[in-house]
Amino acid sequence: MTLRFFLADLHIHTVLSACAETEMLPELIVERAQELDLGMIAITDHNSAANVPAAFAAAEGSGIAVLAGMEVQTREEAHLICLFDTLEQVAAWQEQVYDHLPPLENDDDLFGMQVMLDAEGEIVGRNERLLLTSTSFSVEQAVERVRDLGGVCIPAHVDRPAYSIIANLGFIPPGLDVVGVEISPNIGPQEARERFPQLAQYGLVANGDAHRLKDVARRTTLKMAEATVAELAMAIAGEEGRGVWVDGVQSMGSG
Repeated sequence: MTLRFFLADLHIHTVLSACAETEMLPELIVERAQELDLGMIAITDHNSAANVPAAFAAAEGSGIAVLAGMEVQTREEAHLICLFDTLEQVAAWQEQVYDHLPPLENDDDLFGMQVMLDAEGEIVGRNERLLLTSTSFSVEQAVERVRDLGGVCIPAHVDRPAYSIIANLGFIPPGLDVVGVEISPNIGPQEARERFPQLAQYGLVANGDAHRLKDVARRTTLKMAEATVAELAMAIAGEEGRGVWVDGVQSMGSG
């Protein structure tokens, strides 16, 4: 099987995330990805995947592969990037997440609007549920449920002092079924491993956590056969000739 390189940003928000700018429309995100020569992106709004179909449609014919994703917040207030191949998988995950969110409504004035788009990118309304909050899933439960649906979880921005698994738990739970973690735009791979020795066993990826178009990043290069979550997991783990580089530095874990 032929392996090739993909520049990737696997953590991008749309206008569904109340904290994102109004410019974060799927068609503009795809255009920005093309400008950066990205071959693979993931749409990862907070606790919802409602705008993923619009992103799939916007990327059709662009040459950019889109993973169906979500940034879920666990009950420990840790953020996890959850990635899937298909709309059906992420819709099933969204249903579970919605069932485990508190029954609260979003306050547009306090948090911002949560705008939903159809497959053509047209505004169809607002998501009224409060998405900027914690689910009742533990970190372990979220990782297990995503895996059971055929997806992968990557703990998000583990170097940050808030909403990260290390900041909030103090450690990455032993035996947690993740092959890699994400570092934030504020740190490089060498510094991350020096500051957090426990990262030695994990592959690293670096994304933009983009809430604005200018934040979309091209820091991560993946060597894979195709743009799928299975290949992504193999690349982060450095299996069978696959690999991952962050800022030009090979960033697989030690196992």
